[in-house]
Amino acid sequence: MPLEVEVVSRVRRLYHTGHAEMVIIPGSEGEMGVLPNHAPLLTTLAFGELRIVEGEDVVSFVVYGGVVEVRPDKVTVLADDADSVYELDMVQIEEARNRARDLMASSPSAGQRAEIAQELRRVEIAAKVHGRVQGRSPRVRSVGDED
Repeated sequence: MPLEVEVVSRVRRLYHTGHAEMVIIPGSEGEMGVLPNHAPLLTTLAFGELRIVEGEDVVSFVVYGGVVEVRPDKVTVLADDADSVYELDMVQIEEARNRARDLMASSPSAGQRAEIAQELRRVEIAAKVHGRVQGRSPRVRSVGDED
């Protein structure tokens, strides 16, 4: 019995499938794998890579917090913010990283420093996940390849 998986951010529904064999979640306490017939669970989502395994294919997202509801036949990811790894633009990520570093070097106030640090954390995670996905086998597919 495959899993139904839905990935939703505050802005849009990013993904839906009824054919997942496994979901790997970046939980606040570490990575967690979910298989069909998993015990019901509600957990918080950390910043990191969410992976959905469908046969030999892997669909990846960068998620930035949120919650995950696991039921025996369905996983619902309610992300505070999320991006498909395949939509990430490394040029934009590098530009954002450089802007954040420049702003941090300009002696910002404590409040600004926290915001800049959060943005820097987001771009660092996006760059790391993008690099990992690019190193995987060609069986990694984009979200637009859904059946």
